[in-house]
This record gives sequence, structure tokens and C-alpha cells, in this order.
Amino acid sequence: MPGPGSAGLLERDGALELLAAETDRALNGSGRLVLFRAPTGTGRSALLEVAAEQGAKLGMRVLRAHASADCPGAPLALVQRLLDAESDPGDLHGAPQTLKLSGHSSRLWRLLCGHAAASPLLITVDDVHLADQASRNWLTEAARRLTGMPVLMVVTERGQYDITPPRAGLAYSLPPDTVRMHALAPLSRSAAAELVRGALGPDTSDAWLDGCVRAGAGNPLLLRSLLDDLRAVFPYGASDSSGPEPRLPERCAELYPGAFVAAVSWWLKSTGHESALVARALAEMESSAPEQCDEGGQEDSDQGVGGSGFTDGAGTSDLRRGEQGVGHGEPDPGLDFVDFLAELTGADPDRVAGWVAAMIRLGLLRRAPGTGVPRFAHPLLRGAVLDGWPRSHRQSLHHRAAELRRRRGDGAEAVAGHLLRTSPAGAAGGAEPPGAAGGGAPVDRALLDAAAEASRAGRTDAAALYLRRALDEPLPRERRSAVLTELGELEFTTQRTGGIPRLAEALRLQEQTRGRVLAAVNLGNALANQGRPHAALDVLRDLGPLDAEPVLARTVQTASAFFSDHDPEIRRAVHTRLRERAEQSPDWISPALRALLVRYRAAAGALSAASAVEQIRHLLAAPEDPLLVPYLLATAAAVAQWADASDDAERLVRAGLTEHWLTPLHPVHRSLLDSRADTAAARGQYQWLLEETADKLRTPADAARTGVSNLLAHRVIALAERGRAAEAERLIADIDVEEANDSWELNRFLYARGVLRASVGDPAGALADFRECGRRQLGREVESLVITPWRSAAAECLLLLGETPQALALAEEDSRYAAAWGTPRVRGRALRVLGAATGGRHGLELTAEAVGVLRGTSLDIELIPALVTHGRQLTAAGQPRRARPLLREAAAAAERLGAIRLSGSAERALRASGSRRWNTSLTGPGSLTAGERRIAALAADGRTNAEISELLHLALRTVETHLTSTYRKLGIRRRVDLRAVLSSDAENPV
Repeated sequence: MPGPGSAGLLERDGALELLAAETDRALNGSGRLVLFRAPTGTGRSALLEVAAEQGAKLGMRVLRAHASADCPGAPLALVQRLLDAESDPGDLHGAPQTLKLSGHSSRLWRLLCGHAAASPLLITVDDVHLADQASRNWLTEAARRLTGMPVLMVVTERGQYDITPPRAGLAYSLPPDTVRMHALAPLSRSAAAELVRGALGPDTSDAWLDGCVRAGAGNPLLLRSLLDDLRAVFPYGASDSSGPEPRLPERCAELYPGAFVAAVSWWLKSTGHESALVARALAEMESSAPEQCDEGGQEDSDQGVGGSGFTDGAGTSDLRRGEQGVGHGEPDPGLDFVDFLAELTGADPDRVAGWVAAMIRLGLLRRAPGTGVPRFAHPLLRGAVLDGWPRSHRQSLHHRAAELRRRRGDGAEAVAGHLLRTSPAGAAGGAEPPGAAGGGAPVDRALLDAAAEASRAGRTDAAALYLRRALDEPLPRERRSAVLTELGELEFTTQRTGGIPRLAEALRLQEQTRGRVLAAVNLGNALANQGRPHAALDVLRDLGPLDAEPVLARTVQTASAFFSDHDPEIRRAVHTRLRERAEQSPDWISPALRALLVRYRAAAGALSAASAVEQIRHLLAAPEDPLLVPYLLATAAAVAQWADASDDAERLVRAGLTEHWLTPLHPVHRSLLDSRADTAAARGQYQWLLEETADKLRTPADAARTGVSNLLAHRVIALAERGRAAEAERLIADIDVEEANDSWELNRFLYARGVLRASVGDPAGALADFRECGRRQLGREVESLVITPWRSAAAECLLLLGETPQALALAEEDSRYAAAWGTPRVRGRALRVLGAATGGRHGLELTAEAVGVLRGTSLDIELIPALVTHGRQLTAAGQPRRARPLLREAAAAAERLGAIRLSGSAERALRASGSRRWNTSLTGPGSLTAGERRIAALAADGRTNAEISELLHLALRTVETHLTSTYRKLGIRRRVDLRAVLSSDAENPV
């Protein structure tokens, strides 16, 4: 029966029963060999201790030996130590080797027989696979001759699948009746959990229990070592009632006693050099993979940088495919990774596949959910495998991985992900030849290709990471300047002060005049958008005279004009010099510069729309240098949008963005985007504006109080018009106008905030914003109402506040500018407000004229308030019957546009006119648009917003907006109410 020595053994009942039976047999005079085979750390030595303890208690003489690879000794040294025999020097000299071994072996056998004659004998040999071959042969031959002798031989042998094929086991040639073999399996989860709770306490949390079981991988040695470390780090157990439960460590550095790391190192050493290399390569690839599993085993699908993960691949081996559970002919990412790992380490692919399968069965590895790629069962295991592995070896591995991925045709980011983990060429500790990605493509080229790939995918952070690493490589001067420019652009879009030093360094490296001009424009634009227009112009002035390069000189002049928009004083000075140059040297002024003069005069109210458009079209037809064409297109697009030539404006914007390579640092890029947003706003395309600006307003933390922009202004107005005023107020809550830069975009923001305040019933606050907008706008010599119609907006607020004379004065002034410009949009708006301020019969005539001017112009966003204002005046004049058709027309148009604020205004006016069915088309299932009904039906069927977005190929925000509008129209607040409302509508059609 097992004694105290077996008390610490778990799930070894079968082995203990075998020992007891074979011991009884030996005591009865017939011995045999018992061989325990098991992986490293599963308790082979512990079983030998139990066998020795039991044998001694039963009166057997116990002889022990432990083989070691570190001390191989002379032939038969292990057997000699086992039998405690003294060596005979005469046997080692003067005779052939075979005769010496034969004679020595015979004497050792006779010695064993003598021991057995004196007492029943128990012989234990641990790790017999490490013994010298002569000793192994002697033990095998002895096992054949134990029948009829009171001798039990108990031997342990490592039985684990390694990359290097092992030599034949001790008992491979023995007949079955001479040996009893028993394989030791890893601990089951229940046994491992019993061990954990026995060490850490019965109240150990499930999170700690699961982590320890996975990190220990069912291996008693690893698990006990881990628990020893944890007891030292957390002496009071896994939980502490006085505070929150500590987190189970995931880094080996947190296990400062180091027993676990030492145990894993010993296990790794016992596997052999090739297996250790494959294990470390797998651990390193996992540590640099973009997909990581959390403690609960859930996959994080976010794709980051450093890609060693595999998402596709093809398999050829049915044996290896069977391990994946992948259907016939399907791509197998796990198998592809195994092949990659084999090629990376130079190992036999079949042996690597077998090793992976074996390690998964032992619990040291597991398949990643979804991909099947092998990973270590816990971060602590992975960290321990890598612990102490020199950094230079890791870098060499990543160099080889990068070159291998390149040869395999993997994506640029897959290659660059490895290069991020290597040192630059020529750096201390570098492991590969300078300038080569594993001896193949240049490192900088691979990194730049990856940056381009990431930029196209919209992952600017990843692109910037690749570019920063590329800058660590030795690059030619011009190439380094180009990389600095690209990185500066990316950093400027994500950091308020980022990018400027990069762009300045790029300019310093440029030696050619053209390159210097373009680099200076990039840097200047970044400075101007940062609110430093003086610094931007200083950069351009530092270029010096460019008389020998007239095109470059015009480029600098044009860029200066764009930069000047950020400061009213600079703007006046730059355009004054431009006008003087046009008068003195008309031939020097290019079409792009003349277009800027046209834009300036139009904004000042000195031109009609017809005249401005005619001049712009003439300039567009004139020849222009390619460097200046984008500036011409951007200026022309702005003027066309002011002149209600929306189709022309869109065409010009499209040409500028698609036909010319413009980076976000080009002064024209932002101008074109602004014109596109202005055009959409003029058409009332609020939903498009919300979708377009959703991811373009990510201002850095230090810019939250000053981050005003034209796109922000449009988003605020769109939210207000869509009935989402609270969201708009949250968006601008932290903006401090006093700290903002005095640019034209601040004027737009003030106007937008005024619209928002007016929409929530704060006419006094709105009036203050409109007046401040006007004061700043006039300070920039912008008299025309085409930029922001602040006078009309202020006049409407004054009317609400009862200040009719002041409102009338502003409305009359706006009307004069509108008549001078002459487009329906500004004329209709001015007439509407003037009519409201005038009142009476003449006011009614003015609002009727406003409706006439706007009807049929596709300017519904201006027509709707004109219809409402005229309808209200008709109702006040005692003509409600004439008012109702106009108000219903306004309500229908507002519904089509999704303009919730205007829709509410039309509803109230209809109610005031006495309409009984004023809201028939605006609420209930019948009010849903086709798109809203389709999305609502899918939501009612249980589809998530993400599923609807993918199914209908719509942006997720579009789906959310449609559902919000649907809830409002149906009068419900919960998704679960959709089915009932829609079903009721289907059963009771109108």
C-alpha cells in the first residue's frame, strides 16, 4: 500500500498500483523491469522516491542511480555507481575496448547477483535516457535475465515529442513479458485546481485558478514552481478581504523569486537545442503578433502593428490538417503558421507540426480562437520561454522572419512588423547586415511601403510608427527629407504641436530650390493652421529671392495669400501687395493669383456673382503651371459655391482632390474640403455633413479649448437642424473663443454657435454671437453676406427680442448686398428677413417675392423658412386658407431633408393656421421614408446596427440616425417596440 511518500502525488494511482504489484512479484522471487515514460516535469522522480520508500519498508535493499547529461562519465559508469562497484584499473588498459567492456559488464552482473542473493533488491534509475550507451545496454540485458530473481528494476525515461528525433528507448527491444511500461499523463484540470487551492487557499478566485492552471499546463513541476513564486509575491493568498483582489501576474519579472522561470528553463533545456529554438521562435512571434488573447481566452480582433499573426494559408499534410479541424480545401492559418515557423527555424516541417500537436495535448500550447494559430497557454509561459534569450538572437529571428514574409509575398505591413523589432543598421547589437531586411529588400523601403499601406487604410498611428523606424536607418539626404515630410504630415493630423519639428528638419535637408519651396509651403501651412501665420510667412521669406524661378515665386505668393486668411491684418497686407503687383506687372500675375483677387473682391461686396463667375471661368480656361493649378481650382470652387453654382463647385473640388496629388499639408487640401462642406450645407444635406465630419474633428487634448474649424461649425449647425442640439452643445462646451485664433474659421464658429443658441430659445445669446461674428468679419474687409449671413440672423433675433427698428436696419443693409451679389440664395434670405422686419402689406409682398425667388432653385433649405414666414404673415393677415398649402409644402420639404428644427417650425405655423391634420405626414408609420422603413424592419427582426450597416452597405452612423428619426416619428423609445408598431401598421393599412 502507498505510504507517506505518495501523499503529494496526484492522479498517479495507476502507477502506484503497478509498483505495488511488481514489488510483490519481486519479493516472491521473480523480478521485472518497470519503465515509467513521461514528459519533463510530470513526476517521474517522485515516483522513484515512492518506490524506494516502499521497497525499503518491505525489507528490500535499494540501489539508486541518476543519469545526467552533464556528467556522462566513462562507459558503464552509471551501472558502476548503481552497484557501488570499485573500478579495476587493469580492466582499462592493455586489452581491446570490446574485451574491456565485456569483462567489466560480466563482473558487474556477478555483483548484482551477489546483492540479490543476500536480499531482495530494488534498483531505481532516474532519467535513463541520459545514461551512457554501455550502461543502457547493460540495463537492457539485465532486464532480460531478471526472471526468477528477487530483483525489481524501476527506471524512468523521458517520453516527449521533440524536434530532434530521440534515440530508441530503453525497452524497445525487450520482449513484453520482461518489462512493464507506464506513461504518465499531465494533471487534469480538477487535479491542478486541487493543487492550486491547496497552496493558495480554498477561497482562491476563479480568475486566479484559471490563470494558474493554464500557466502550469498540467505539469506538476511548473505548477508547483509557479505556486512557490506566488506565495512569495502574495504571502496572504490570492485574495485579501481588506482590499481588491490582486491581479495574477502576466510578466515573469513580477515573480521575483524566479522558481517558475527556472523550472521552464530546465524544461526547455531538456527538449534539446532544436525544440528550444522553435519554442522561443514561437514565443517571440506571439509576443509581436497583432492579435493577443486576454486572460479569458477572448480574441482581440483589433489589428495593430507588428504583424506576425497569420490569417490565411494553404495546407498539404492531412496529418497536420487534422489537428486544425479545418474542412477539406479550406485555408488553414494555423497550418500556414506551422510551415512558417519551420522555415524560420530551419527545422523539419513535419517534426514542427508534430511538436506543436504534442505541446497542445500537454497543455503548454493552445489554438488561438478563430485562426488556429498555436500560442502558449499563458503569458507567463511565453515570458519564461523567452527569459534570458539574448536580444541579438531575437533581432536575428525578426530579420529572418521579415525576409521570409517578403519572399512569401505577404503584405508590406507583415514584413515591417518584424523590422520594428530590430535595431537600425549600424546600431550596437545589430544582428544583420546594414540596409537589408534579412539579406533581401532594403529595410527602409519595406518600412515605407508598410507606411503607405497603413495610410491608405486610414491607420495613421501605424503609418507614423513605420516612418519613425525608417528614420533610424541611414537614408540619403533627399529621401530622409521626404520621409520627414510624410511623418510630419501624419503627426500634424494627430497632434496639435506634432509634425512641426519634422517639417522644419525636412526643409533644412532640402538643397534644390524646388524642393525647398515645396517643403517651406508644407511647413508654413502647418504653422498657419496652428495659429501662427506670422511664422508661416517668415518661413517663406527665408527662402530668399526667387527671381530666376518665376513659377516658384508665384507659388510662394499664392501660398502666402492662403496663409493670410488666418489673420485679418496679414490678409489685408498680402492682398494689398498682390493688387499693387497686378497693377505694376500684370504679366507676372498668374491665373491662380488673379483668382485670389476675384475672391477677395467678391467677399468685400465689390462684385456681382455673375461678374465673379465670368472672370473665374475665363481664368480656368487660361494656361497655368501645374504647381499652381490646385490653388486655382480651390479658389474657383469657393467662388462658384458662393454664386450658387453648386454643380460647378463640386466638379472643381472633385478635380482638385482626385486629379492632383495633394497631401493634407497642402494649403489647398483643406480649402477644397471646406468648399465641399459649404456646398452640402447650402443644399441642406445635413445627414451627409454629420457623416463626413464624424471622424474629422478629433482635436488633441491640448486643443480642446481652441479647436474651432469650418467643419466643426457645419457639424454644430447640422446637429441643431437635425434636432440634436444637446449633442451640439456638448461638442462645443470646452471651446473658449477668447483663446481661439482670430481666423475666418472663428467667424464661422461664432455664426454656428449663434444658430445653435437660437434653436434652443436663446435669442439674446445668439444675437451676441452673430454680432461678434459680424464685427470680426468686417475687420477682415468681408462685407458680403456670401460668407456668413450674420446680419439677417441678427435681425431675426432682434425681432424675437422686440427690437424691430434695429432689425429693420440690418435687414435693409443685407438686402442691398444681396441685390448687388444677385443670387437666389442670398436674395431670398434677405427678402424673407426684410419682409418679416417690415411687416404689414409690404412685408407680405416681400416674403411672397422671397418664395418666388427661391422656388424651383433646389435651395429648399432657404425655401422652407421663406414659406413658413410667408404663411405666418398670411395667417396673421386673416388668410389662413392661403397659408396652409404653403405651410404643408414647407413641412413636406423639411421632412425630406430631415430638417427637424424647420419641420417643427412648419408644424407650429400649421397649428396656428387652424390645420386639423397638420402632422399627418410627419408622425406614425406612414411618415417613415423608404430607407427608415427598411432599417426599422431589419431592427425589428433582431438585427444589430452593425449587421444592418453591413447588410445595406451604409455607414453605422447613418443607421443610428435613421433609427433615431424612426423612434421620434413612431413615438417610441425602445428597439423592442418596433415590431409591434410596424405589425400594427401592416394589419391596418391606410
